[in-house]
Amino acid sequence: MHDVVIVGGGPVGLFLAGELALGGCSVLVLERQAEPHSPWRRFPLGLRGLNAGSVEAFYRRGMLAELLAASGGRDEVGADLDAERAPAPRSVSHFAGIMLDAAKVDLAALPPRLPSPAVDGMLTSLDAVESVLAARAIELGVELRRGVEVTGLTQHDETVVVHAGEQEYQGLWVVGCDGGRSTVRRLAGFAFTGTEPALTGYLFTGAVTGREKLGPGFTVTPTGMYLRMPAGGYLGMMDFDGGAFDRSQPLTPEHLQTVLRRVSGTDVTVDEVDLASSFTDRAMQATTYRQGRVLLAGDAAHIHSPLGGQGLNLGIGDALNLGWKLAATVHGTAPDGLLDTYTAERHPIGARVLDWSRAQVAVMRPDRYAPSLQSLIGDLLATADATTYVWERTSGLANRYDLGDDQPLTGRNAPDLRLGTGTLLGTLLQSGRGVLLDFSADQVLHEAATGWTDRIDYVAGPARDDLGHGAVLVRPDGVVAWADGRSPDSDAFDRAARRWFGDPKA
Repeated sequence: MHDVVIVGGGPVGLFLAGELALGGCSVLVLERQAEPHSPWRRFPLGLRGLNAGSVEAFYRRGMLAELLAASGGRDEVGADLDAERAPAPRSVSHFAGIMLDAAKVDLAALPPRLPSPAVDGMLTSLDAVESVLAARAIELGVELRRGVEVTGLTQHDETVVVHAGEQEYQGLWVVGCDGGRSTVRRLAGFAFTGTEPALTGYLFTGAVTGREKLGPGFTVTPTGMYLRMPAGGYLGMMDFDGGAFDRSQPLTPEHLQTVLRRVSGTDVTVDEVDLASSFTDRAMQATTYRQGRVLLAGDAAHIHSPLGGQGLNLGIGDALNLGWKLAATVHGTAPDGLLDTYTAERHPIGARVLDWSRAQVAVMRPDRYAPSLQSLIGDLLATADATTYVWERTSGLANRYDLGDDQPLTGRNAPDLRLGTGTLLGTLLQSGRGVLLDFSADQVLHEAATGWTDRIDYVAGPARDDLGHGAVLVRPDGVVAWADGRSPDSDAFDRAARRWFGDPKA
């Protein structure tokens, strides 16, 4: 029997497996696909964008260098650590196909940020992400079984049994990371609610005569939207048919040509199709991420259109939030209700991403009001305020959990605080433990921290820039659990530590 059985060996399942193993859990990952590598996971169809929050997650677990190497070095990330503040983002991507200018981001309006080896986003592929995460998980002792299709699930008081044909796998907990059509979600009886699709989207590679007639990048038209990538023969389209075509018929060159001509308003010819897939903007979310001993993460918990590239990033955030909480629950050190904070913290973030996706579809919808709405949104997005707002919403760094504290840092992703010795918070978090940074060298706080050495790393010393704080307690997921002024209150630290790390005597 394993502590945790994870169903789904994609990026979310593998990231979660590594987190749990880092927390000392025995983990089994069951993946339906027998072969981990496929054209759909490699560039260009497997192209994915990791936002700043996700890049930082890889950095804080010591995997960023490996990810960059696996991604072919297509992006340079990082910043001048001697700079006073983190640099402006290189890209703000788009909203509903309307490109934004990163130079218009108002840095002063953003939450506190400091120079870090990972402050911005990057392009990668599913293949690169999964290869790095699988290697890390296996190194940490995770058991990964491929070619296993789950067919049943039975919950007991203390365990869960996963059925795969005649095979049975038992765990104390089961987490469904098995995608938008999650078998675990269905078998465990999770409610999955939301909005039905307005469009069918297409991605394909192949030979297209007249490709030069298509504008580069995103192009919104009176009948939909198309995307032409500069390399790889990669084309994308969105056709507002109510999602009627998705997975209903073969994706033939003739059909793709009909849609492409209608959406683009050109006479291009699709001569040959190598690979093709379809999707919709159906936006659904589980009403809770936990049913008894079964939890959901990633697309199993929420689905939406790929507009804005938020799906993978949202799933990595789920895994980062859940891993340490579930590990503490397994070991019996979690305070009461800790595992319930997974849904409480991540469900609102997921709901915001779904609404972000819906808003973009509404702006692109081809009706007689669309041009006026697109013009208005375009004017707004040309301003610094709107560009900054989009960056905050999509970077992953501006998410804030409501931890019941008005202190500006509490509940936010911690800036990469740097001690006078040069040690960065990001490197301290590689252990997967909590970290107490004490810039005040307060003896009372030091004594209070000694009772938590099995769960929290205490690090004292002045910081290059302490942002006006005397001490900061950071959870294993990089979120600030408590921060205090120049003379920190040791009793307040103790209350915060008990809230997130349990009774030190347990």
